[in-house]
Amino acid sequence: MRASARKYLASIWQGGNGPRTSGHLRGMRTWIGDVNSTFLSLARVIVPVSIAVELLSRLGVIEHVAPLLRPLMGVFGLPPEMGLVWLTGLLTSIWGAAAILFTVVPVQMLTVADLTVFSGLLLIAHALPLEQSVIRSVGAGFIVTVLIRLAGAMLFAGILRLVFDATGWLAEPIQPTLSQNVFSAGKDGFWLGLVKMLLKIYVILALLIACLHVMEKTGAARLFQHVAAPLLRLAGLRNEAVEMTSVGLIAGIAFGGGLLKRSAERGQISPRQLWLSCIFLGFAHALIEDTLLLVALGADFTTVLFGRLGFAILCTALIAGAMNLAPRKPRNKDGTTPI
Repeated sequence: MRASARKYLASIWQGGNGPRTSGHLRGMRTWIGDVNSTFLSLARVIVPVSIAVELLSRLGVIEHVAPLLRPLMGVFGLPPEMGLVWLTGLLTSIWGAAAILFTVVPVQMLTVADLTVFSGLLLIAHALPLEQSVIRSVGAGFIVTVLIRLAGAMLFAGILRLVFDATGWLAEPIQPTLSQNVFSAGKDGFWLGLVKMLLKIYVILALLIACLHVMEKTGAARLFQHVAAPLLRLAGLRNEAVEMTSVGLIAGIAFGGGLLKRSAERGQISPRQLWLSCIFLGFAHALIEDTLLLVALGADFTTVLFGRLGFAILCTALIAGAMNLAPRKPRNKDGTTPI
């Protein structure tokens, strides 16, 4: 009896004989697969980074390195230790930076303005080795696009700091929902704290990916793309690039870049539009996931979402305008126009 029950449940899980449930379970299987693959890719970054930061902290290296980064962070009115956090984000991911943020900088040292300014740096410039490798595979130059992202990140953060200092906005202390409770070992010791942190990150990822799946199933993601299309045209992007860029805006550079690469290989997008799309995605991508994570850490929602999107549109439009003013290069023998 038990064996037959197990076989029946297995057939349901595999999309077999379970009436009305196979479709739901196929969706659940896809969801769990997406969560697991994403979590493993994050864990490969977060675990070694967390161990390295713990070792550096115990050896006193952070205390010695932080003053070297003070001038750069001082420009943005941030604690010098934030330089190490940004460096971690630049080399790994936003999650990697979030994992050490409250280990390096105590929560009580930061205001909402501080974390929002830092979010401006991190949102635009993070995971450069990985993401810019995708951009390079699409056809845009690695070094040029990296420099544009770094310059854009510092410009955006600098503008935010000037605005916050002039107006006094967001001067209250941060009240993160993901503070030491998720990203620090606390009183449990480092290793037990690391395990608990990874478990909590898994739960958060599961919720985020579930939201994305619901948006796809209900058509909300498609609706967002339709709403975003006019905004992308303001940035100088044409119809040939709008759909792929919209996907990257929601799902991230890996997804949007993959679609752009396929379109470029099929000759469905011009080199200039391809380059502009890569520039825009460097400024704004994975809009939902990145926003939810940084807001949970204590950043301001309006600035992180709409400020970043508006900055990306404006900067891309300016770059598109500059490209239009530049003299056109002669066509290649295959009929394409070089960037």
